[in-house]
Amino acid sequence: MDERKVTITRRGAERIARGHFWIYRTDVEKAPAGAEAGDVVALVDGRGRFLGKAFWSARSKIALRLVTRDEVPVDEAFLAARLADAIALRRRVFAEDRFVRLVHGEADLFPGLVADRYGDVAVVQTLVPATDRRKGLIAELLAGALDLRTVVERNDVRVRELEGLEQVKGVLRGPAPGPLEYREGEVRMRLDVLAGQKTGAFLDQRENHLRAGEYATGRCLDCFSYAGGFALQLARRAERVTAVEMQPVPAGLLRENAALNRAENLEVVEENAFDYLRDRSEEEPAFDLVVLDPPAFAKNKESLPAARRGYKEVNLRALQVLVPGGVLVTASCSYHLSPEMLEELVLDAANDAGRRVQVLERRGAGRDHPELAGVPETRYLKCLFLRVL
Repeated sequence: MDERKVTITRRGAERIARGHFWIYRTDVEKAPAGAEAGDVVALVDGRGRFLGKAFWSARSKIALRLVTRDEVPVDEAFLAARLADAIALRRRVFAEDRFVRLVHGEADLFPGLVADRYGDVAVVQTLVPATDRRKGLIAELLAGALDLRTVVERNDVRVRELEGLEQVKGVLRGPAPGPLEYREGEVRMRLDVLAGQKTGAFLDQRENHLRAGEYATGRCLDCFSYAGGFALQLARRAERVTAVEMQPVPAGLLRENAALNRAENLEVVEENAFDYLRDRSEEEPAFDLVVLDPPAFAKNKESLPAARRGYKEVNLRALQVLVPGGVLVTASCSYHLSPEMLEELVLDAANDAGRRVQVLERRGAGRDHPELAGVPETRYLKCLFLRVL
């Protein structure tokens, strides 16, 4: 059992009791003597009562991340059981699908760990000292549970800097993965897990990609297209699809994916999506469906006002280029922009555009990205399906 203890304030104890996993440094009443970043420590309240066990972070504002409320060893067997439970959920929901998020951090009761599977390759992000110190073990446990060929780390994310961790990427176990291919429904997608965005692909939007494809008709526009997750689904039903992506490397991958799927009705435009929409908004409305899937404009609370202006602007232009009866699929992966804020700014944009909109669907991340009740940070992706009247 762990001997080091951390005394937390009453506010911190109440936060855990309400179901959250995080204890901020301001709620640490007595720090653990001699504890190093990544250690497992016991949480106690001011009366010395045991509250649970947590990962200790020495630098982050989030000093503690709850791992368990039980007085049990947080050892290899414990971590293997947590991984097994997360994998069991994906098998229950997705059967034998081999392209899926395996572990979604706190939502899978495994704070500081993200793991995605692409066939016989897994990609992990160990975002806090505790998981980073154990990344070799995590790679071995995943490989053993799923008979994986390779486990890669994509730890080149800025959030690690808040923990005093370096940005690194590379192979943790097995041979270099090389180019990979996965499927979203009938669409084939190529990816590079060491060079692509995030862990190689945007699995959180996969079910929204498929759903958007069901609405496709006539002429469609996909902005911030990246490798074509939305565009390629739209191309299966639409007469013509324009995919706008300003970055040359993703645009090249998008063209490869279009060729792989023989999507001859898909045109790739290398341009800033804001500029493209502004220019099209000066013409007669011409699109039957528009997708907006931008990167996170609000990285933190301080950037939220500017982000709201950006989201409103891009939604306004999208509404202006849609024909009556057209569908807008608009998404935000900014946690700091709440679902209510997104709907509010879309309504403001519609009013400014002189359009009325019907809400057809309110969606979020795929079922392999579950949300944990009591931890609102696990609900980050919002996706609205709207019809213009």
